[in-house]
Amino acid sequence: MVKIGNIELPDFPLLLAPMEDVSDPPFRRLCKLHGADMMYSEFISSEGLIRDAMKSRQKLDIFDYERPIGIQIFGGDEEAMALSAKIVETVRPDIVDINYGCPVKKVVCKGAGAGVLKDVDLMVRLTKAVIKSTHLPVTVKTRLGWDEDSINIDEVAERLQDIGVQALTVHARTRAQMYKGHSDWTHIERVKNNPRITMPIFGNGDIDSPEKALEYKNRFGLDGMMIGRAAIGYPWIFNEIKHYFKTGEKLAPPTMEDRVEAARNHLTWSMDWKGEHIGIVEMRRHYTNYFKGIPGFKEYKQRLVTTNDADGLYKTLEEITEVFGSFQFVQQ
Repeated sequence: MVKIGNIELPDFPLLLAPMEDVSDPPFRRLCKLHGADMMYSEFISSEGLIRDAMKSRQKLDIFDYERPIGIQIFGGDEEAMALSAKIVETVRPDIVDINYGCPVKKVVCKGAGAGVLKDVDLMVRLTKAVIKSTHLPVTVKTRLGWDEDSINIDEVAERLQDIGVQALTVHARTRAQMYKGHSDWTHIERVKNNPRITMPIFGNGDIDSPEKALEYKNRFGLDGMMIGRAAIGYPWIFNEIKHYFKTGEKLAPPTMEDRVEAARNHLTWSMDWKGEHIGIVEMRRHYTNYFKGIPGFKEYKQRLVTTNDADGLYKTLEEITEVFGSFQFVQQ
């Protein structure tokens, strides 16, 4: 069992990464259904929360069936981070998570996300401000360092633990790498093996198959792993990994019926949460991922991304089952 504050997670938990424009309640619900042990909201700007920006506030929506769930905030100002943690606490998540890993320019330029990797003293001050202003366990997600020449994850882990951070997730790339190149988990392994480190350490980056998940679990000896991009359009990955851990065998890939059902649920929950119009429009980015690699699918994809009414979309999804029902998917 892995503990974060008073939250008990199973041995070697699988976490769903906080992904901008992806990890919203409808998507999280699907991942929970398919085996994610803990999930995080999309990251939320501390300044946006304080300004009461509607998009930021909407990201605070969490539901009991998602628990345990963390809400992730980012920012570069101590006061704003402290105040936003107080706001986050009002919706009663299980965890407040701080993002020091987002490599995107508009975040880094504000001295937030991975931008804070250049100034560990600031990172410590920001984190302290959050810890002081909430009763919830505080966790952090970060990267190895700013670039290859400034990998500072060892110092970051020790200093964050010393001020009360209760778990650390490390994306095994530098900020300079963005999402390119290979992740290097040996740095996270070193942090985990540091005798001073007692908080749970989770790894993130490039986990895209049950085989790789098992290899990394055995090789690096971490407390669990976080899965991000591999779950987009493929929420089954969590249960597939768990099954492989237990049996050494791969589950059969989801059938066309499974995929259509997931897309239909995703659409329905999207409309329930965001309203019909926005739910339909924002769902468009997901269809390609559900129906990857199907020959002759172009016309249906076109319909899915241009149809503006729910009935028309449900009809198209039904038709996909009829037309492509016998298509054999190969294992990921």
